[in-house]
Amino acid sequence: MDNKEILLVADTVSNEKGVDREVIFEAIEAALASATRKKHQKDIEVRVDIDRNTGDYDTYRRWEVIDVSENGLEEPLRQISIEAAQIDEPDIQLGDFVEDQIDSVEFGRIAAQTAKQVIVQKVREAERRKVIDAYTDREGSLVMGQVKRVERGNVYVDLGDNAEGFISREEMIPRESVRPGDRIRGYLYKIASEVRGPQLFISRTASEFLVELFKLEVPEVGQDLIEIISAARDPGMRAKIAVKSNDPRMDPVGACVGMRGSRVQSVSNELAGERVDIILWDENPAQFAVNAMSPAEVTSIVIDEEANSMDIAVPEEKLSQAIGRGGQNIKLASQLTGWTLNVMDESAAEEKSEGEARQLVENFMSQLDVDEEVAIVLVQEGLTTIDEVAYIPEAELSEIAEFDEEIVQELRGRARDALLTLAIAQEETAEAGEPQDDLLNMEFMTSELAHTLSRSGICTMEDLAEQSTDELEEIEGIDAEFAGKLIMKAREPWFAEEAESSAATE
Repeated sequence: MDNKEILLVADTVSNEKGVDREVIFEAIEAALASATRKKHQKDIEVRVDIDRNTGDYDTYRRWEVIDVSENGLEEPLRQISIEAAQIDEPDIQLGDFVEDQIDSVEFGRIAAQTAKQVIVQKVREAERRKVIDAYTDREGSLVMGQVKRVERGNVYVDLGDNAEGFISREEMIPRESVRPGDRIRGYLYKIASEVRGPQLFISRTASEFLVELFKLEVPEVGQDLIEIISAARDPGMRAKIAVKSNDPRMDPVGACVGMRGSRVQSVSNELAGERVDIILWDENPAQFAVNAMSPAEVTSIVIDEEANSMDIAVPEEKLSQAIGRGGQNIKLASQLTGWTLNVMDESAAEEKSEGEARQLVENFMSQLDVDEEVAIVLVQEGLTTIDEVAYIPEAELSEIAEFDEEIVQELRGRARDALLTLAIAQEETAEAGEPQDDLLNMEFMTSELAHTLSRSGICTMEDLAEQSTDELEEIEGIDAEFAGKLIMKAREPWFAEEAESSAATE
């Protein structure tokens, strides 16, 4: 290969592969350097410099300038001390290189083969970088290509321009059949820059894929007249998508369905027949949940904001429809709304509501020391905790018909006293500490009993061993016999130590 052939190779490969000419020159320089090292049969550092205009090249052996004060020269063939380097070049610095020109190699068959391998590798790396650069801005969008091959359910897609997409078996719609040559769409959810393996990761099961398909089919979404709030999918079976209109004159559901269902049908066809429910979003979470439960009919709904959940009641004959096959409908509605939805029939909902109300009544009776009638009134007014009784504006409590000013003052006082007592008890519990592992893991011990003991300051087996039977009997739920058994078990390490000590003495 003469100098002109080097220029020809650089131009030809650059044009064929669409790779920058400079990358090809760097690859040829690396190949020449590799051939030079093989010729000298030493692990030396070599630099080759090709003139980009003439194709002429020079070869240099080089040594890195290092500080040898600590470890000396670890690689004498590649390194030189700064003191030695500064003899000829006083201004040289650490990290610089000392170079001597040496004879350039003549290309033989083996050297040419090495050059070819390096060029191929460099070109491949450049092509991968080119793909990354081309698709960086397209992450999170739809891509389309032709199926190249299918391996164990994993699909490789030719996206054009040497770009290949990868759809894992988990990201393919279940029971969907594709063959080489098929055109296929997907959602580009990840771009990897590894030297080996797939780079462009595509999904056909992601909820975002459904959203992007609607953006494609419904122009009003791209014009911001309609907004897609959320989506949920059971890939290949059913999906729900929540939409709202930014234009009061436009029906978002109708726009997404299209004339005679044409738009939603196009999306469904792309998703292998997946049924898509289009749900009207509502700023009221309860109404949004009711909409999301479609086509099920909701008769009542109870919201628990602290638990981020809702109890939804439906007619008994509609319960199976509300739940859906395998819980599909309720699962998708929960994903769509972001709330945990618990569906039940009307009788179960009523029974649960009555049970919760009864529990609240009993709590008020116990904590405020009031009779059942007063507790029922508090619950009927929507109060659920003694905090609310203690700190609700006095005027609101006074508006309750059954309460006069004296009762209001008494209730507020009792509620604050109860809160203070509770705070003191919690502080004492915190000071007592948590039960330690040795106590929790002791024979005859349960977690509940260990925490009961810790509230009395007994947090370890050592603490328990130091107790008397009478002291343990004072704790609720422990009789004399059980107290003795616990103490003897806790003292076993003592007896073992005494036995070892006696044996050592003998």
